[in-house]
Amino acid sequence: MSPDTRREIFLHIVLLSVLCVLLFPLAFALSNSFKTLSDAYTSVGELIPARPTLENYIHVFSRLDIARITLNTLFIAVIAAVFKVATSVLSAYAFTAYEFKGKNILYFVIISTIFIPFNVTMLPNYLTISRMRLADTLLGVALPQLADATGIFLIRQSMKTIPKSIIEAAAMENKSRFGILRDIVIPLIRPAIMSVGIIFFINSWNEYVWPVLMLKSRSNFTLSLALQMYISSEGGTEFTVAMAVSVLTMLVPLGLYLVFQKFIISTFTSSGVK
Repeated sequence: MSPDTRREIFLHIVLLSVLCVLLFPLAFALSNSFKTLSDAYTSVGELIPARPTLENYIHVFSRLDIARITLNTLFIAVIAAVFKVATSVLSAYAFTAYEFKGKNILYFVIISTIFIPFNVTMLPNYLTISRMRLADTLLGVALPQLADATGIFLIRQSMKTIPKSIIEAAAMENKSRFGILRDIVIPLIRPAIMSVGIIFFINSWNEYVWPVLMLKSRSNFTLSLALQMYISSEGGTEFTVAMAVSVLTMLVPLGLYLVFQKFIISTFTSSGVK
């Protein structure tokens, strides 16, 4: 066996080990969601249930208004993703296609907000939303999530890969700036827009700290809050039901990532190469 072959086998073993570690929490939640409580306590580490059961899911659907909670989560995630993508595309286009005084400084200031912890902006956002009388509303949760510096950075990197000759040729044909963005730029960076939108959607879907601060009525709860509420009330004795809720919570973002992973990976790769 050649040294290159041994090295390749070793790297594959390392990658498979890392993959198993990353997938174990998902497998753990899925396995225990199909176990009875007694089986879970006696065989918590076994990934294949000895006596599979659906009683945990039946319990969840009978005790929680899953449809309403899912729609609440979907509403916030869609609003946040759509507006973040729109503001990111417009801002990135301005920083790419326009020349104005202080452009680089302004871009640096916007990108530097990525490094500001959420704890710093949490209280000002809460006070602002409360004064607007949007506390304990779904719109109040979505409102501070309408722009994102990470999206501006990623989409700008994709726009910079477009040859300037294409945009200059369109401008010579008296095409407006907005027309160039709509008919030329957006179609060329559609994979990047899709991947950034999926990332924004998943992040908003999984958001916990901001919704738990804003939402008090159970009718407005998201899936993350429903999971926390159930764990707080019964998770100490019936964690298998909590596992069922967590599985339902992860289905949508996991499915979206599996479908669009090619676009997501290509977006980060192209931004790094550029």
